[in-house]
Amino acid sequence: MLLVAISRRVVLLVGHGAAASDTPRALVQRLKALEGQRRAQRTPISDEERELDEKVRSWPRSDTTDPYRAGVLKLADRLRARVGDVFIAFNEFCAPTVEAAFAEAVSFGAREIVLVPTMMTPGGVHSEVEIPEIIEELRAAYPDIRIFYAWPFDLDDVAGLLERASARAASTE
Repeated sequence: MLLVAISRRVVLLVGHGAAASDTPRALVQRLKALEGQRRAQRTPISDEERELDEKVRSWPRSDTTDPYRAGVLKLADRLRARVGDVFIAFNEFCAPTVEAAFAEAVSFGAREIVLVPTMMTPGGVHSEVEIPEIIEELRAAYPDIRIFYAWPFDLDDVAGLLERASARAASTE
């Protein structure tokens, strides 16, 4: 999906990501095993892990085989209507990567990029560890781009969202 940045500030919506339902389970299991070993041993990513990651992320998808991705795309459309330019990335299993989406935003003229994860609560390794690590790498690679991380979310705001959702659900019966 190509977007032309109208403003100099864009939002990079970062979803968790999921493997397509028809991705061979053995590929995903091997990828997770290699990732676990790398993290435990604190070693660089291996060629095998990099190759498997690319294969899983680039697996063909549809709304049926990857409803999570479809949901993030719908959320991005709603967010785009409110804030303007929105690029999409996924933390794992799905393309584009945060790095690739970031580079795309820069190539379209973004000078300020706000990364917004879809993970809402504290305690998760993606939002607390992995995305901040990627942001530090991006800051080093793109020193002229202002990078913001819209996390952690205010838990009162999240509670308000969930309160409204529960009231809406209860009122439909």
